[in-house]
Amino acid sequence: MAELAGLEDPKARAVNERHGDDHGVNLGKLRALAKRLKTQHELACGLWETDDTAARLLALLICRPKEFGRDELDVMLREARAPKVHDWLVNYVVKKNPHCEELRLAWTADPDPVVASAGWALTTERVAKKPEGLDLAGLLDVIEAEMKDAPDRLQWAMNHCLARIGIERPELRDRAIDIGERLEVLKDYPTSPGCTSPYAPVWIDEMVRRQQS
Repeated sequence: MAELAGLEDPKARAVNERHGDDHGVNLGKLRALAKRLKTQHELACGLWETDDTAARLLALLICRPKEFGRDELDVMLREARAPKVHDWLVNYVVKKNPHCEELRLAWTADPDPVVASAGWALTTERVAKKPEGLDLAGLLDVIEAEMKDAPDRLQWAMNHCLARIGIERPELRDRAIDIGERLEVLKDYPTSPGCTSPYAPVWIDEMVRRQQS
């Protein structure tokens, strides 16, 4: 914890806090520290228990993802209110855990929109890598009905799933684009030069163009 405190940078904190993350550690330096520590699951669990955002991010880099139980991960996700901790927990730990699919189903149906956003993130991963058994048309039905009025983080996750379905599934592409055009979610999102807009119709068209070029 003392070493993490020594990495605190006021400028990094100011940037991170704009995104809802209450820490001031440069992520490159955090990854370098994790590389030096290597995998230490017990230390990771101790770091998580501090409730400190930088410590929790470090914990997610040095833990053993497969050693967490289903209920442990469920509790951790509900505790992970900082967006970056939530994102890393889902992407670096839950996706590598044997309970991933069970948690995907439970979280997608959860009344807490932040928890539900994790379920949608895992669903997007399945659309891209293991779509067998998914009701993709049914997912589009839910997105069409609920995305427009969903809270920000849930809306973002549902929009990502919409775009991924459109990118990966030619037979559903026109419908995905149509849903995006009618709902106009993230249509006016500020996008840096050289970056792809998160507005689904633009995102889908650009990724398909890259695949075909």
